[in-house]
Amino acid sequence: MLELPIVEAKSARERKPEWLRVKLPIGEKFKHVRALVDEYNLHTICQSGNCPNMGECWGAGTATFMILGNTCTRSCSFCAVKTGRPNEYDEDEPRRVAEAIQLMEVKHAVITSVNRDELKDRGAEIWYQTVRAVKELSPSTTIETLIPDVKANWSALERMISPGQEVVSHNMETVKSLYRKVRPQAKYERSLEQIKRTKAYGKRTKSGIMVGLGETKEEIFQIMDDLREHDCDVLTIGQYLQPTKMHLAVEEFVHPDTFALYKEVGLSKGFDFVESGPLVRSSYHAERHL
Repeated sequence: MLELPIVEAKSARERKPEWLRVKLPIGEKFKHVRALVDEYNLHTICQSGNCPNMGECWGAGTATFMILGNTCTRSCSFCAVKTGRPNEYDEDEPRRVAEAIQLMEVKHAVITSVNRDELKDRGAEIWYQTVRAVKELSPSTTIETLIPDVKANWSALERMISPGQEVVSHNMETVKSLYRKVRPQAKYERSLEQIKRTKAYGKRTKSGIMVGLGETKEEIFQIMDDLREHDCDVLTIGQYLQPTKMHLAVEEFVHPDTFALYKEVGLSKGFDFVESGPLVRSSYHAERHL
């Protein structure tokens, strides 16, 4: 197989490759979205997850809302969202999210959440009420929900995905061999099963993975096969970036040519849509594949 270039992180840690540089957030639309997020006391994965595309997305008038608070019960070694014992969830949050989306005039809304493993329903009821509230106030807005691992609580999964969203995403994050290192409280096969059950319910399914954590190309091709076998329609692939020194280090900066290869291979394996690039995140350009 043709060997494509990579940049080892050990020699590039202090200075990221040119293709990973982003513009600073500016513009009136960015300020407008920021003001609405602050006014309605909302959380976004854009902020909590240190997303490099926040300037671009907010500048275009879009944001990925994060419900059920901003404290996660998981301790994934790649994620910038804080972990710990969450506060009680806010029952008024669905209304505020819906009103903010209406005021932003969002055509395609993306909603995600932290993991709430301490809740019997994994937060499913707040998920249900949030999507319903958005649909009531903005009936023409399409919705993508990026949902957490429900730990095989399939009744909770059904409640989460039943209120009318068009796309349901659940990220695999990484290849099977790295799960204990990257997602110690998750299970590879369980996440695949969750995607398969979501598709069986009649939803358009989506998942995302990161590269640059030490995986091989062959492992990327294998997770593509596994996802297709479990009825995943859409795949996103992006570069892992270390949020703090306490998180996993970047093993390599994957070259854009390799991302182009992954997109080509993914489409050949039957995905309806593949978004693959260094700065791609699970909700990046989410409206394009709908």
